[in-house]
Amino acid sequence: MTVSLRLILSCAMLAGALGPAQTASAAQVPHAIPAARVSAAPAAQAPQGTAVTQAVRAPAAPCSAPYRIDRTLPNGARWQLCWEMRTIEGLTLNKVVYTPKGNRPVSVLRSTALAQIHVPYDSGTPRYHDIGALGQSAVPLLAADCPGGERREQSVCVTTRPRGHAYLKSGYEGPSVSAQGHDLVVFAAFQVGWYTYLVEWAFSDDGAITPRVGATGSLAGSTTTAGHGWPIGVGSRDFEESHSHNVFWRLDFDIQGKAGDVVEQYDFSGTRTAKRKLKRTTFAKEAKALSRRTRWWRVVDRGVRNADGHPVSWELNNSDSSQYRGPAGEAFTRADVYVTDYRSCERLASVNPAPRCAGSVDRYVNGERLTDPVLWVNVGYHHVPRDEDADPMPTHWQGFRITPRDVTAKNPH
Repeated sequence: MTVSLRLILSCAMLAGALGPAQTASAAQVPHAIPAARVSAAPAAQAPQGTAVTQAVRAPAAPCSAPYRIDRTLPNGARWQLCWEMRTIEGLTLNKVVYTPKGNRPVSVLRSTALAQIHVPYDSGTPRYHDIGALGQSAVPLLAADCPGGERREQSVCVTTRPRGHAYLKSGYEGPSVSAQGHDLVVFAAFQVGWYTYLVEWAFSDDGAITPRVGATGSLAGSTTTAGHGWPIGVGSRDFEESHSHNVFWRLDFDIQGKAGDVVEQYDFSGTRTAKRKLKRTTFAKEAKALSRRTRWWRVVDRGVRNADGHPVSWELNNSDSSQYRGPAGEAFTRADVYVTDYRSCERLASVNPAPRCAGSVDRYVNGERLTDPVLWVNVGYHHVPRDEDADPMPTHWQGFRITPRDVTAKNPH
Protein backbone atom coordinates (compact mmCIF):
# COMPACT_ATOMS: atom_id res chain seq x y z
CA MET A 1 0.00 0.00 0.00
CA THR A 2 1.52 3.32 -1.06
CA VAL A 3 0.57 6.82 -0.02
CA SER A 4 1.97 10.18 -0.98
CA LEU A 5 5.06 11.60 0.67
CA ARG A 6 3.07 14.69 1.62
CA LEU A 7 0.55 12.66 3.60
CA ILE A 8 3.18 10.67 5.49
CA LEU A 9 5.22 13.75 6.31
CA SER A 10 2.14 15.60 7.54
CA CYS A 11 1.39 12.73 9.92
CA ALA A 12 5.02 12.56 11.03
CA MET A 13 5.23 16.30 11.68
CA LEU A 14 2.01 16.19 13.66
CA ALA A 15 3.38 13.33 15.73
CA GLY A 16 6.58 15.26 16.31
CA ALA A 17 4.59 18.29 17.43
CA LEU A 18 2.74 16.15 19.92
CA GLY A 19 6.05 15.01 21.39
CA PRO A 20 8.72 12.46 20.45
CA ALA A 21 8.12 10.12 23.35
CA GLN A 22 4.51 9.17 22.86
CA THR A 23 3.87 5.47 23.30
CA ALA A 24 1.69 3.60 20.82
CA SER A 25 -0.79 1.37 22.57
CA ALA A 26 -1.26 -2.09 21.11
CA ALA A 27 -4.94 -1.38 20.65
CA GLN A 28 -4.05 1.46 18.28
CA VAL A 29 -1.81 -0.67 16.07
CA PRO A 30 -3.47 -2.62 13.23
CA HIS A 31 -2.04 -6.13 13.11
CA ALA A 32 -3.39 -7.38 9.80
CA ILE A 33 -3.10 -4.25 7.66
CA PRO A 34 0.37 -3.50 6.22
CA ALA A 35 1.57 0.00 7.03
CA ALA A 36 2.18 2.51 4.28
CA ARG A 37 5.68 3.25 2.99
CA VAL A 38 7.15 6.52 1.82
CA SER A 39 8.10 6.32 -1.86
CA ALA A 40 9.79 9.51 -2.99
CA ALA A 41 13.09 11.33 -3.15
CA PRO A 42 14.31 12.77 0.13
CA ALA A 43 13.42 16.31 1.14
CA ALA A 44 15.59 19.02 -0.31
CA GLN A 45 16.95 19.89 3.05
CA ALA A 46 38.03 4.21 41.90
CA PRO A 47 39.17 0.90 43.49
CA GLN A 48 41.47 -1.47 41.58
CA GLY A 49 39.60 -3.04 38.68
CA THR A 50 36.87 -0.42 38.62
CA ALA A 51 35.41 0.60 35.28
CA VAL A 52 35.99 4.30 35.95
CA THR A 53 38.43 5.85 38.38
CA GLN A 54 36.45 9.04 39.00
CA ALA A 55 33.75 8.90 41.66
CA VAL A 56 30.50 7.66 40.16
CA ARG A 57 27.16 7.48 41.91
CA ALA A 58 24.76 4.76 40.82
CA PRO A 59 22.28 6.45 38.48
CA ALA A 60 18.77 7.09 39.70
CA ALA A 61 16.05 5.39 37.70
CA PRO A 62 15.26 7.85 34.85
CA CYS A 63 11.98 6.13 33.97
CA SER A 64 9.30 4.01 35.61
CA ALA A 65 7.88 0.57 34.91
CA PRO A 66 7.15 -0.81 32.36
CA TYR A 67 9.64 1.40 30.50
CA ARG A 68 12.59 0.72 32.80
CA ILE A 69 14.88 -2.24 32.04
CA ASP A 70 17.31 -3.35 34.75
CA ARG A 71 18.88 -6.74 34.11
CA THR A 72 21.82 -8.50 35.77
CA LEU A 73 23.23 -11.20 33.49
CA PRO A 74 24.52 -14.58 34.75
CA ASN A 75 28.13 -13.39 34.99
CA GLY A 76 27.17 -10.45 37.22
CA ALA A 77 27.24 -7.69 34.59
CA ARG A 78 24.31 -5.28 34.77
CA TRP A 79 22.56 -3.20 32.10
CA GLN A 80 20.11 -0.39 32.91
CA LEU A 81 18.15 1.55 30.31
CA CYS A 82 14.77 2.99 29.37
CA TRP A 83 12.67 2.32 26.29
CA GLU A 84 9.92 4.25 24.55
CA MET A 85 7.89 3.78 21.37
CA ARG A 86 8.25 7.00 19.41
CA THR A 87 5.73 7.74 16.71
CA ILE A 88 8.42 8.56 14.14
CA GLU A 89 11.47 6.41 15.02
CA GLY A 90 9.70 3.48 16.67
CA LEU A 91 11.62 1.68 19.43
CA THR A 92 14.02 4.12 21.10
CA LEU A 93 16.41 3.36 23.97
CA ASN A 94 17.56 6.02 26.45
CA LYS A 95 19.92 6.40 29.41
CA VAL A 96 21.93 3.24 28.73
CA VAL A 97 24.26 2.34 31.63
CA TYR A 98 26.67 -0.62 31.86
CA THR A 99 28.05 -2.00 35.11
CA PRO A 100 30.78 -4.63 34.62
CA LYS A 101 30.97 -7.43 37.16
CA GLY A 102 32.52 -6.10 40.38
CA ASN A 103 32.89 -2.58 38.96
CA ARG A 104 31.12 0.74 39.08
CA PRO A 105 28.51 1.85 36.51
CA VAL A 106 29.46 3.82 33.41
CA SER A 107 26.90 5.53 31.19
CA VAL A 108 27.22 4.78 27.48
CA LEU A 109 24.36 6.25 25.44
CA ARG A 110 21.95 9.07 26.05
CA SER A 111 19.71 7.66 23.30
CA THR A 112 19.73 5.41 20.24
CA ALA A 113 17.14 4.58 17.58
CA LEU A 114 16.75 3.72 13.95
CA ALA A 115 17.12 6.78 11.74
CA GLN A 116 15.97 5.38 8.38
CA ILE A 117 15.41 2.23 6.31
CA HIS A 118 15.99 3.31 2.72
CA VAL A 119 14.86 0.75 0.12
CA PRO A 120 15.77 1.61 -3.50
CA TYR A 121 14.92 -0.98 -6.18
CA ASP A 122 17.44 -1.94 -8.84
CA SER A 123 15.30 -0.83 -11.81
CA GLY A 124 15.34 2.73 -10.43
CA THR A 125 11.84 2.70 -8.99
CA PRO A 126 10.30 2.56 -6.41
CA ARG A 127 12.58 4.11 -3.80
CA TYR A 128 11.12 3.82 -0.32
CA HIS A 129 11.94 5.58 2.95
CA ASP A 130 10.36 3.19 5.42
CA ILE A 131 10.70 5.33 8.55
CA GLY A 132 8.42 8.33 8.98
CA ALA A 133 5.75 6.97 11.29
CA LEU A 134 7.31 3.68 12.38
CA GLY A 135 5.81 3.62 15.85
CA GLN A 136 2.32 3.40 14.39
CA SER A 137 3.20 0.11 12.68
CA ALA A 138 4.43 -1.76 15.80
CA VAL A 139 3.26 -5.38 15.81
CA PRO A 140 1.66 -6.77 19.01
CA LEU A 141 3.97 -9.62 20.01
CA LEU A 142 2.77 -13.09 20.93
CA ALA A 143 4.33 -15.15 23.71
CA ALA A 144 6.10 -17.25 21.06
CA ASP A 145 7.73 -14.07 19.69
CA CYS A 146 9.47 -13.44 23.03
CA PRO A 147 10.76 -16.86 24.16
CA GLY A 148 11.83 -16.90 27.78
CA GLY A 149 11.28 -13.16 28.08
CA GLU A 150 8.66 -10.63 28.98
CA ARG A 151 6.48 -8.48 26.72
CA ARG A 152 6.27 -4.81 27.63
CA GLU A 153 3.09 -3.03 26.52
CA GLN A 154 2.63 -5.98 24.10
CA SER A 155 5.01 -4.46 21.53
CA VAL A 156 8.50 -4.78 23.10
CA CYS A 157 10.30 -7.97 24.12
CA VAL A 158 12.92 -8.02 26.87
CA THR A 159 14.77 -11.30 27.15
CA THR A 160 18.13 -12.95 27.86
CA ARG A 161 19.80 -15.42 25.52
CA PRO A 162 23.12 -17.30 25.29
CA ARG A 163 25.77 -15.85 22.98
CA GLY A 164 28.23 -18.74 22.99
CA HIS A 165 31.71 -18.90 24.48
CA ALA A 166 32.78 -15.83 26.39
CA TYR A 167 36.22 -17.43 26.47
CA LEU A 168 37.96 -20.81 26.38
CA LYS A 169 41.57 -21.24 27.44
CA SER A 170 43.29 -24.59 27.16
CA GLY A 171 45.21 -26.12 30.04
CA TYR A 172 48.78 -25.85 28.74
CA GLU A 173 49.67 -23.57 31.69
CA GLY A 174 47.17 -24.95 34.17
CA PRO A 175 43.57 -26.09 34.33
CA SER A 176 41.39 -25.47 31.29
CA VAL A 177 38.91 -22.65 31.82
CA SER A 178 35.91 -21.54 29.84
CA ALA A 179 32.67 -19.59 30.28
CA GLN A 180 29.50 -19.06 28.32
CA GLY A 181 28.30 -15.52 27.62
CA HIS A 182 24.82 -14.01 27.58
CA ASP A 183 23.04 -11.03 26.05
CA LEU A 184 20.22 -8.85 27.26
CA VAL A 185 18.04 -8.46 24.14
CA VAL A 186 15.46 -5.74 23.53
CA PHE A 187 13.45 -5.89 20.31
CA ALA A 188 10.22 -4.94 18.58
CA ALA A 189 8.62 -5.80 15.23
CA PHE A 190 7.12 -3.38 12.69
CA GLN A 191 4.92 -4.12 9.68
CA VAL A 192 5.85 -1.85 6.76
CA GLY A 193 4.29 -2.77 3.44
CA TRP A 194 4.92 -6.46 2.84
CA TYR A 195 7.99 -6.49 5.09
CA THR A 196 8.15 -7.17 8.80
CA TYR A 197 11.19 -5.47 10.33
CA LEU A 198 12.69 -6.89 13.54
CA VAL A 199 14.50 -4.08 15.36
CA GLU A 200 16.91 -5.43 17.96
CA TRP A 201 19.60 -4.31 20.37
CA ALA A 202 21.74 -6.94 22.14
CA PHE A 203 23.67 -5.87 25.27
CA SER A 204 26.40 -8.38 26.10
CA ASP A 205 27.82 -9.27 29.49
CA ASP A 206 31.25 -8.10 28.25
CA GLY A 207 29.94 -4.58 27.55
CA ALA A 208 29.45 -4.91 23.78
CA ILE A 209 26.31 -3.62 22.05
CA THR A 210 25.00 -5.08 18.78
CA PRO A 211 22.26 -3.11 17.02
CA ARG A 212 20.71 -4.94 14.06
CA VAL A 213 17.61 -5.11 11.88
CA GLY A 214 16.09 -8.29 10.47
CA ALA A 215 13.83 -8.20 7.41
CA THR A 216 11.21 -10.92 7.12
CA GLY A 217 7.52 -11.17 6.20
CA SER A 218 6.91 -11.43 2.45
CA LEU A 219 8.55 -10.39 -0.78
CA ALA A 220 6.83 -7.38 -2.31
CA GLY A 221 5.90 -9.24 -5.49
CA SER A 222 7.56 -6.58 -7.65
CA THR A 223 8.40 -8.25 -10.98
CA THR A 224 10.94 -6.92 -13.44
CA THR A 225 13.27 -8.03 -16.23
CA ALA A 226 16.11 -10.51 -15.85
CA GLY A 227 18.64 -7.68 -15.68
CA HIS A 228 17.15 -6.33 -12.43
CA GLY A 229 15.90 -9.46 -10.68
CA TRP A 230 16.00 -13.21 -10.09
CA PRO A 231 13.61 -15.90 -11.34
CA ILE A 232 11.09 -16.85 -8.67
CA GLY A 233 8.59 -19.70 -9.00
CA VAL A 234 8.31 -22.26 -11.77
CA GLY A 235 10.40 -21.56 -14.86
CA SER A 236 12.04 -18.27 -15.77
CA ARG A 237 9.11 -16.01 -16.56
CA ASP A 238 8.74 -14.00 -13.34
CA PHE A 239 11.73 -12.10 -11.98
CA GLU A 240 11.41 -10.72 -8.45
CA GLU A 241 13.21 -7.37 -8.35
CA SER A 242 16.46 -6.98 -6.42
CA HIS A 243 16.73 -4.04 -4.03
CA SER A 244 18.79 -2.59 -1.20
CA HIS A 245 18.02 -2.12 2.48
CA ASN A 246 20.12 0.80 3.68
CA VAL A 247 19.60 1.00 7.44
CA PHE A 248 20.70 4.02 9.45
CA TRP A 249 21.08 4.23 13.22
CA ARG A 250 21.43 7.39 15.29
CA LEU A 251 23.63 7.02 18.40
CA ASP A 252 23.98 9.81 20.94
CA PHE A 253 26.92 8.68 23.09
CA ASP A 254 27.35 10.08 26.59
CA ILE A 255 30.29 8.49 28.40
CA GLN A 256 29.63 9.65 31.96
CA GLY A 257 27.79 12.66 30.56
CA LYS A 258 28.12 14.63 27.35
CA ALA A 259 31.15 16.68 28.43
CA GLY A 260 34.48 15.41 27.17
CA ASP A 261 33.26 12.98 24.49
CA VAL A 262 35.52 12.94 21.43
CA VAL A 263 35.30 10.91 18.19
CA GLU A 264 38.49 9.41 16.76
CA GLN A 265 39.16 7.47 13.56
CA TYR A 266 41.87 4.82 13.36
CA ASP A 267 43.66 3.64 10.21
CA PHE A 268 46.58 1.29 9.68
CA SER A 269 48.94 2.04 6.82
CA GLY A 270 50.94 -0.61 5.02
CA THR A 271 49.62 -2.49 2.01
CA ARG A 272 51.91 -5.25 0.67
CA THR A 273 54.51 -4.26 3.24
CA ALA A 274 55.83 -6.01 6.34
CA LYS A 275 55.10 -3.10 8.66
CA ARG A 276 51.85 -1.41 9.59
CA LYS A 277 51.55 1.88 11.42
CA LEU A 278 48.61 3.23 13.41
CA LYS A 279 47.21 6.63 12.44
CA ARG A 280 44.70 8.47 14.64
CA THR A 281 42.45 11.25 13.34
CA THR A 282 40.46 13.30 15.84
CA PHE A 283 37.28 14.88 14.54
CA ALA A 284 37.16 18.46 15.81
CA LYS A 285 34.30 19.38 13.47
CA GLU A 286 31.34 17.57 11.97
CA ALA A 287 32.45 14.97 9.44
CA LYS A 288 31.51 12.07 7.20
CA ALA A 289 33.62 8.94 6.73
CA LEU A 290 33.83 5.83 4.56
CA SER A 291 34.49 2.31 5.76
CA ARG A 292 37.86 0.86 4.78
CA ARG A 293 39.68 -2.30 5.69
CA THR A 294 41.12 -2.06 9.22
CA ARG A 295 39.42 1.34 9.75
CA TRP A 296 37.38 1.84 12.89
CA TRP A 297 36.14 4.64 15.11
CA ARG A 298 35.73 5.21 18.81
CA VAL A 299 34.01 7.63 21.16
CA VAL A 300 36.39 8.38 24.03
CA ASP A 301 36.26 10.47 27.18
CA ARG A 302 39.81 11.12 28.39
CA GLY A 303 38.52 12.35 31.73
CA VAL A 304 37.13 8.89 32.51
CA ARG A 305 39.81 6.22 33.02
CA ASN A 306 40.01 2.57 33.97
CA ALA A 307 42.23 1.13 36.72
CA ASP A 308 45.20 1.03 34.32
CA GLY A 309 44.85 4.76 33.72
CA HIS A 310 43.60 4.37 30.14
CA PRO A 311 40.72 6.52 28.87
CA VAL A 312 37.38 4.76 28.57
CA SER A 313 35.89 4.43 25.09
CA TRP A 314 33.49 2.47 22.90
CA GLU A 315 34.71 1.26 19.52
CA LEU A 316 32.55 1.12 16.40
CA ASN A 317 33.29 -1.16 13.45
CA ASN A 318 31.13 -1.02 10.32
CA SER A 319 32.79 -3.52 7.99
CA ASP A 320 29.80 -5.62 6.89
CA SER A 321 27.95 -3.09 4.75
CA SER A 322 27.30 -3.47 1.02
CA GLN A 323 28.07 0.27 0.85
CA TYR A 324 25.28 1.38 -1.45
CA ARG A 325 25.98 4.74 -3.10
CA GLY A 326 22.94 6.38 -4.62
CA PRO A 327 22.37 9.16 -7.19
CA ALA A 328 22.54 12.88 -6.49
CA GLY A 329 19.13 12.89 -4.81
CA GLU A 330 20.37 10.28 -2.33
CA ALA A 331 23.58 11.93 -1.20
CA PHE A 332 22.88 10.73 2.36
CA THR A 333 23.93 7.21 1.22
CA ARG A 334 27.43 8.30 0.23
CA ALA A 335 29.07 7.81 3.62
CA ASP A 336 29.10 4.96 6.14
CA VAL A 337 29.51 7.05 9.29
CA TYR A 338 28.46 10.62 9.95
CA VAL A 339 29.49 12.63 13.02
CA THR A 340 27.33 15.63 13.89
CA ASP A 341 26.91 17.89 16.87
CA TYR A 342 23.73 17.23 18.83
CA ARG A 343 20.58 18.97 17.64
CA SER A 344 17.20 17.72 18.80
CA CYS A 345 15.55 18.32 15.41
CA GLU A 346 18.07 16.13 13.53
CA ARG A 347 16.08 12.91 13.90
CA LEU A 348 16.17 10.96 10.63
CA ALA A 349 18.90 10.30 8.06
CA SER A 350 16.51 11.13 5.21
CA VAL A 351 13.05 12.70 4.93
CA ASN A 352 13.71 14.39 8.27
CA PRO A 353 10.33 15.69 9.53
CA ALA A 354 11.54 18.62 11.65
CA PRO A 355 11.13 21.90 9.72
CA ARG A 356 13.90 23.61 11.72
CA CYS A 357 16.58 21.27 10.36
CA ALA A 358 17.92 20.07 7.03
CA GLY A 359 16.23 17.15 5.31
CA SER A 360 19.00 14.54 5.46
CA VAL A 361 22.11 13.61 7.42
CA ASP A 362 24.59 14.64 4.72
CA ARG A 363 23.28 18.18 5.11
CA TYR A 364 23.61 18.11 8.88
CA VAL A 365 27.38 18.05 8.35
CA ASN A 366 28.08 21.75 7.87
CA GLY A 367 31.37 22.43 9.66
CA GLU A 368 30.08 22.92 13.19
CA ARG A 369 32.54 22.32 16.02
CA LEU A 370 31.84 19.08 17.89
CA THR A 371 30.92 19.61 21.52
CA ASP A 372 28.33 16.83 21.97
CA PRO A 373 28.90 14.31 19.15
CA VAL A 374 26.19 12.11 17.63
CA LEU A 375 27.11 9.20 15.34
CA TRP A 376 25.00 8.05 12.40
CA VAL A 377 25.84 4.57 11.10
CA ASN A 378 24.79 3.37 7.62
CA VAL A 379 24.74 -0.40 6.94
CA GLY A 380 23.60 -1.59 3.52
CA TYR A 381 22.33 -5.01 2.41
CA HIS A 382 21.63 -5.88 -1.24
CA HIS A 383 18.73 -8.32 -1.36
CA VAL A 384 18.77 -10.52 -4.46
CA PRO A 385 15.62 -12.67 -4.06
CA ARG A 386 15.78 -16.48 -4.20
CA ASP A 387 13.33 -19.35 -4.18
CA GLU A 388 13.89 -19.82 -0.45
CA ASP A 389 12.35 -16.38 0.12
CA ALA A 390 8.90 -17.76 -0.68
CA ASP A 391 6.40 -17.12 2.11
CA PRO A 392 7.18 -16.65 4.88
CA MET A 393 10.48 -15.01 3.94
CA PRO A 394 13.43 -16.08 6.11
CA THR A 395 14.91 -13.25 8.18
CA HIS A 396 18.03 -11.60 6.81
CA TRP A 397 19.98 -9.52 9.33
CA GLN A 398 22.19 -6.46 9.02
CA GLY A 399 23.90 -4.46 11.73
CA PHE A 400 27.19 -3.61 13.39
CA ARG A 401 28.97 -3.93 16.73
CA ILE A 402 29.97 -1.47 19.42
CA THR A 403 32.79 -2.83 21.60
CA PRO A 404 34.13 -1.48 24.90
CA ARG A 405 37.77 -0.42 24.68
CA ASP A 406 39.58 0.00 28.01
CA VAL A 407 36.36 0.24 29.99
CA THR A 408 37.81 -2.34 32.40
CA ALA A 409 41.43 -3.21 33.13
CA LYS A 410 40.93 -6.91 32.42
CA ASN A 411 38.43 -9.40 31.00
CA PRO A 412 35.11 -8.33 32.56
CA HIS A 413 33.56 -11.79 32.38
